[in-house]
Amino acid sequence: MNWLKAFRTKKRSKSIEPRRIPRAEHPVSRSQFTQATLRTLYGLKDAGYEAYVVGGGVRDLLVGETPKDFDIATNAHPEEVKRVFRSCRLVGRRFLIAHVRWGGEIVEVTTFRGAITDSHERDETGRILSDNEYGDLASDAFRRDFTINALYYDIRDFSIVDFADGLGDMERKLIRLIGDPELRYREDPVRMLRAVRIANKLGFSIEKKTAEPIRRLAPLLRDIPPARLFDEIVKLLQSREAVANLHGLRDQGLLAELLPMADEALGDARYRQFIDRALANTADRIVAEQTVSPAFLYAALLWPAVAKSIRTLIEREGHHANVAYAQASEQVLARAMQHVMIPKRFSLPMREIWQLQPRFEMRRGGRAKRLLTHPRFRAAYDFLLLRAAAGEVSKELADWWTQAQQGETLPAAPPESQDAPPARKKRRRRSRSRGRKPPVATSE
Repeated sequence: MNWLKAFRTKKRSKSIEPRRIPRAEHPVSRSQFTQATLRTLYGLKDAGYEAYVVGGGVRDLLVGETPKDFDIATNAHPEEVKRVFRSCRLVGRRFLIAHVRWGGEIVEVTTFRGAITDSHERDETGRILSDNEYGDLASDAFRRDFTINALYYDIRDFSIVDFADGLGDMERKLIRLIGDPELRYREDPVRMLRAVRIANKLGFSIEKKTAEPIRRLAPLLRDIPPARLFDEIVKLLQSREAVANLHGLRDQGLLAELLPMADEALGDARYRQFIDRALANTADRIVAEQTVSPAFLYAALLWPAVAKSIRTLIEREGHHANVAYAQASEQVLARAMQHVMIPKRFSLPMREIWQLQPRFEMRRGGRAKRLLTHPRFRAAYDFLLLRAAAGEVSKELADWWTQAQQGETLPAAPPESQDAPPARKKRRRRSRSRGRKPPVATSE
């Protein structure tokens, strides 16, 4: 980012007047925006409104990343945006947002937010509950979370507008909150999670004052709706920086509030290796543009707790393996969902991945062939490979199932392993004569 050096010697204004960087002095081009983004920008501009690309889209382009999407900020109110675009839909309760659809792409348009005042409704922890107050560009900039997210691309002259020295923090590679860190975290505790995610994504550090309150305020996450936390965790762990994000959450005391069972498991070297490998595999798939599923990630994160519960149910309570796997799955999911919501479309595949694991031990007869045709076989097999790499099951078992998928006939099955699930005890058949009166002896 050598182009940023040009701003080192410029004097910063003490007023709220922004620094405006002309097109010739920054690398962002409108050609990098999607057609849907451009059509939305020009539609608002032609209707007489201000329109800027803001936030992560500008930030990522400045560091050479490809943004996932582009958000637009405008002085048009939501109803006015809806009048400009026939394909617009208004969403949100705390703050109305306009979604403008262009074919398969949706562009999020947000009206400039007003300054925070005592009139804003808050809960007892300081979290803002109602926020439909509109403002101007300056008030909107200082409502943004981090300085590097308060950079605006002006479609009128292609300049970048910087109110909070976001460009300076990009040069310093710092994640810094705008305003008082504790107050800003209390307004929205999810900002603590975003600080970790953005820092690892960009390779930045969290500024000292911004980092200081996080561990102390981590319990505020308990008041965030579980569904919102689920989405934030997916963003953190379904990414190229998943391993760094997970350990960053743990270092800041955040993981214990989100997934306490995973936080505990990371203290065990074997399970830390297991979880890290699962996240690294996910990151590799993302880089290769392959599909990934939160179900597999959550199955790996919660597996140490499931495995511990299975051992207790089998060794101490004498349950059959299949029963133990089913009960352990239910128990762990119930405990996890006290903190984070896991939708059924993910929790059901998680159960199947876990409960198919004992079936890999059964390699004789038609059981192996039936397992190969199971709809969840591939995910369960990938999970088995992780367990083998962590030393939880034998490498020979994983290799056998790898070979089983390569030919028309199954490899020779070894003698049943002692590690195989114990056979169900045969029940004694009841005598058909049970309950009948004994025959009466008769004399000849």
